[in-house]
Amino acid sequence: MATTANIHAPLGAVTLLRLVDAVYTVKSSILSWKEARDTRNALSQLTDVQLDDIGLTRAEIARF
Repeated sequence: MATTANIHAPLGAVTLLRLVDAVYTVKSSILSWKEARDTRNALSQLTDVQLDDIGLTRAEIARF
C-alpha cells in the first residue's frame, strides 16, 4: 500500500505568510526609526561639553 504525503500548502497560506511578513517588516522598520529618532533627540539636548565627554560632536548626531 503506497501513501502519498501532502506537500502542498493550503490555498492562500503562502499569500498570508507574505502579508504577515510584510506587516512585521514595516513594524520593525518603524520601531527602528523611532528608536533612532529618540536617540537623536536625547543627544541633541546635551551640551557640547557633555557630548565631548562621550566622544561625540554635534555633527555626528545625525548619523544615529
